[in-house]
Amino acid sequence: MKFVKNAILFSILFILFIQCKNEIKTETKSEIKNEILYAKGLEIYKHQGFSIVKVTQPWPSATTDFTYILKEKNTIIPDSLKQFTIIPIPLQSVVVTSTTHIPALEMLGVENTLLGFPNTNYISSEKTRKLIDSGKIREVGTNETLNTEVLIDMSPDLIVSFGLTNSNPTIDNLQKSGLKVIYNGDWTEQSPLGKAEWIKFFGALYVLDTKANSIFKEIETEYINTLALAKKAKSKPTVLCGAMYQEQWYIPQGDSWAALFLKDAQSNYLWKKSKGSGSLSLPFETVFNTAQNAEYWIAPGDFSSLKEMNDSNPHYKEFNAFQNKKIYSYSVNKGAKGGIVYFELSPTRPDLVLKDLMKIFHPELIPNHQLFFFKKLE
Repeated sequence: MKFVKNAILFSILFILFIQCKNEIKTETKSEIKNEILYAKGLEIYKHQGFSIVKVTQPWPSATTDFTYILKEKNTIIPDSLKQFTIIPIPLQSVVVTSTTHIPALEMLGVENTLLGFPNTNYISSEKTRKLIDSGKIREVGTNETLNTEVLIDMSPDLIVSFGLTNSNPTIDNLQKSGLKVIYNGDWTEQSPLGKAEWIKFFGALYVLDTKANSIFKEIETEYINTLALAKKAKSKPTVLCGAMYQEQWYIPQGDSWAALFLKDAQSNYLWKKSKGSGSLSLPFETVFNTAQNAEYWIAPGDFSSLKEMNDSNPHYKEFNAFQNKKIYSYSVNKGAKGGIVYFELSPTRPDLVLKDLMKIFHPELIPNHQLFFFKKLE
């Protein structure tokens, strides 16, 4: 009889244990969700005291992804996660390697943690340039050959880098030297809001997730509102992009980041049906035959005046957009050392890019907006 009672008691306890275990599993599963909405190459999973960050597209067509554990002080990391790079957070010092990282640091108010950057002349922001001029941010070489000795001497908490392919010997050497490196793949994103959402990557590194989410929400709202405004457009003007470089004309492909802006701004980009997310190279004759009568010419390379364009190639003036002075460039707006503001800030502020294009194509729909990135060439 005693044996039967014990068996019944054991069965009840076992059932309760299974139920409890299932409840814990269900609760944990429901709490842990990817915080990212638009970016295709980034995943962030928040846990108590630590985050799991996955960079799934560090470079185009990558077959390898990277997992990082962002660990707050006094947090115990599960054994199953200790195989990955563990990064103590919040960061107190950092080295970044792309100008696209600078706006995120500034918006989060942590630009003072930046110790180094490769070729600081590329940085346009006045705020960060003051830090450079005061000697608080040092040169660390170039992206392809980062100066290992200087970086070891700096000993930053983290180096935020990016890769063009799966062969990155410089980064391998830095990690062998004991420095922590994390890949940032913001540049591979094609969605305007996908690029901008990488501010959450930096928010996680500084335990400023709430602030990063709030900043992104404002950008997202502005973009979506402008998108709704664009749908009221009564026409879609034809658009040409790019310019000649070494005997070829380079234009954005139809699925690219730049082409998506033109689509969202309710314009008729003449190569919108081309497949791919990079650049398309074409001979001059092909472009001329297709786009001679295009109403607008957007982003004509690095030219900052019509005279520069004509001096470079007299055939440019044969396009209607040139004759009608409807050419708009982002290359006019530069930082103190010649860095182009558009390259640095536009990935984080797609709402301003879209508003600029709306002002160019449909000024009646956005009368109060002043062009921010783009300038009309004279």
